[in-house]
Amino acid sequence: MIRTAAELESLATEVLKKAGTAEPAAASVARALVRADLDGLNSHGMARLQSYSAQVAAGKVVGGAVPAMEQLGSSAARVDANDGFAFPAFDIAIDALVEMTEETPVAGIAVTNSHHFGVAGHHVERLAERGVAGLVFGNSPAGIAPWGGSRPLFGTNPVAFGFPREGKPPLVVDLSLSKQARGKIKLAADEGRSIPEGWALDADGNPTTDAQVAMSGSMLPMGEAKGAALVLAVEIMAAAMTGAHFGYEASSFFDTMGGPPRVGQFLLGFNPGPLSGGTYAERIEVLLQAVLDQPGTRLPGARRLEIRDKSTREGIELPDELIVWVETAAA
Repeated sequence: MIRTAAELESLATEVLKKAGTAEPAAASVARALVRADLDGLNSHGMARLQSYSAQVAAGKVVGGAVPAMEQLGSSAARVDANDGFAFPAFDIAIDALVEMTEETPVAGIAVTNSHHFGVAGHHVERLAERGVAGLVFGNSPAGIAPWGGSRPLFGTNPVAFGFPREGKPPLVVDLSLSKQARGKIKLAADEGRSIPEGWALDADGNPTTDAQVAMSGSMLPMGEAKGAALVLAVEIMAAAMTGAHFGYEASSFFDTMGGPPRVGQFLLGFNPGPLSGGTYAERIEVLLQAVLDQPGTRLPGARRLEIRDKSTREGIELPDELIVWVETAAA
């Protein structure tokens, strides 16, 4: 079925409110889910709504939580999501970071006691749309084992960069540090599909193409040993640096078992104008044009923006059973 973004946002907001989410938080989460589907990132879109709303109803996510920000100086702050959804905490953090980088060229915000923060690139894209270059780290429930090990300790730990451009959409680089996002494996498991070999291992450390088996096993890091080292670094930035749970201490984002996951995220903002001596806007375009001058190249995110444009014009197509569930739950 095809629905407009506005229709889906309204429906998702109602579903979350009925589960016990306060209206401002419900609207923030709904915007994030629909924006993921607009970009064709369905594993982070409305497919998450059922588990999100069930976690609110079970108390694993505090539906009435209000994020609280503590200013740590002119260029740093800490936002406590208070066991609520991550998206309202990021709404506060992004506004604050834009303000701080007007006064100081580099600023950072730690987000703690948080939850799944959706598409990492969307947060830095929002910063870049306001002229601030951004870098975000996030950790998640355990899915990747240390290199050479078999027991997952780290999440898939996304990292994303956003770079403003004059008169053009920001350049966004968004990487899950597993070979594939765990949400895509969960979606395959839910739909009874297999996954490509090389994405995941079973609980004994053997390669598997069974998505259900992979969910109880471990993900393979991109870049093998080097990727595993980067996963560790992001875990430290997102969790140790924010006072949040490590991946192996966090409960699942997908079910109602256990207490709040209490993961963390770290957001950095850079004002590129003063840092570059006023040359950033010109210099980034020189570099990106040099990339595009080579045949067969494209910039990161180009396909995502094409999908977003098409979805905005023609509507978002989602599985019939998902739309039926959403409309029933919202009624």
